[in-house]
Amino acid sequence: MLEEFHRWSDRRQSINIPLFSGYTFARFDLSGGLRIDILHTEGVIEIISFRGLPISIPAKQIEDLQKLLAEKVPCSLHAFLKVGQPVRIRGGCLDGLEGILEQSGDKNLVISIESIQRSVAITIEGYELELI
Repeated sequence: MLEEFHRWSDRRQSINIPLFSGYTFARFDLSGGLRIDILHTEGVIEIISFRGLPISIPAKQIEDLQKLLAEKVPCSLHAFLKVGQPVRIRGGCLDGLEGILEQSGDKNLVISIESIQRSVAITIEGYELELI
């Protein structure tokens, strides 16, 4: 859960919201028909899977998230971006600029001119990106 402060006209209150809304994390063994029992649980729609096989989240990633939330480090959700995806810069003097996300040391955005097969790379550290 992520703690957020909301302000109303007469008060300010701390509320807890799910870090990833729509997802519940659970540790379970899927052997012995337990999958059916889980899917019959109220509110459960599906178990995250790839090609029909359930996907587990590495324990280290869960531990890192728990540590981040326990320490109350300010954070916010961010678009899941992968190297090679087309992205657009949001805000600042480069607002609207589009390119391909590249990661080689610094975060770079590559702007390509297809017709002449040439590209320009810029460092985009500090800019907010969105998936196109």
